[in-house]
Amino acid sequence: MTKILFICHGNICRSVMGQYILQDMVNKAGLSGNFEIDSAAVSREEIGNPIYGPARRELRKRDVPVGEHRARQVTMEDYRHFDHIYYMDRSNWDYLERLLPRDPEKIRPLLSHDVADPWYTGDFEKTYTDLTEGCRNILEDFT
Repeated sequence: MTKILFICHGNICRSVMGQYILQDMVNKAGLSGNFEIDSAAVSREEIGNPIYGPARRELRKRDVPVGEHRARQVTMEDYRHFDHIYYMDRSNWDYLERLLPRDPEKIRPLLSHDVADPWYTGDFEKTYTDLTEGCRNILEDFT
């Protein structure tokens, strides 16, 4: 089983969207038993909060199932448990360097460019497109 963790700043937009997008792709490919997928934040700001409304709406608009989610901060246990940890932007990496061991084989960016934070840009469609690209790459790499 391949265990994947998505990371963003607050765990209410990008990381949780990536979690649900990849889970949907895995389910549709009949590979749900081959993956464990979760998400977390580098900050503590949104702990306990659900997925942000506009992020939820973007996923539902695309028929991506959305489960019950509560934001949480990444932990050392996550580092030990997950095989691959994907972060969304350089700022996330800067925080991760303080929270987890430096491990470029395990902890890496989702894409070669930052996935813009729709909390600030308001462009959830662009975020969805970037996350879908990154999730397709993951699926190709591990199937």
